[in-house]
Amino acid sequence: MEPDLDAIRQQLCVLCRRKKTRTTAPIPGRPTDWRSSSVTNPLDRQPFTDVGAWEYVADLLDAGHPIQPIELEHPPGKTGYVLIVAIDDRELYVKLQLGAGQVIGRSFHYSERRTTQVERKPPSSPESTKDERRNNEP
Repeated sequence: MEPDLDAIRQQLCVLCRRKKTRTTAPIPGRPTDWRSSSVTNPLDRQPFTDVGAWEYVADLLDAGHPIQPIELEHPPGKTGYVLIVAIDDRELYVKLQLGAGQVIGRSFHYSERRTTQVERKPPSSPESTKDERRNNEP
């Protein structure tokens, strides 16, 4: 059964907007790579703050930006949701995970891939999901 990505997008958006329901804190078995201050906000050309990064992601989700479900390696068997965002000549790689009543910011950083290489459609099989994840994560 296909996941309802519109419902997931809406849930992620709501959780991203609430300070108490979002986290980037790593715990054993759940690494994070949230580097908001290393990414330039395309709206004001200043480095993102953590709050600004969460708001930007929520705005993307609100606007219907494509999300791609992936199987996470850590923790195994869990699902993450990836957004690839073209910013000037670079790509922003965002990975989110739903937790118990919260959204976990797993990644927010520039990708090493160029925007011309991005596949914006969901993978066709679980194996391609693992392959694309390996190719998408720097």
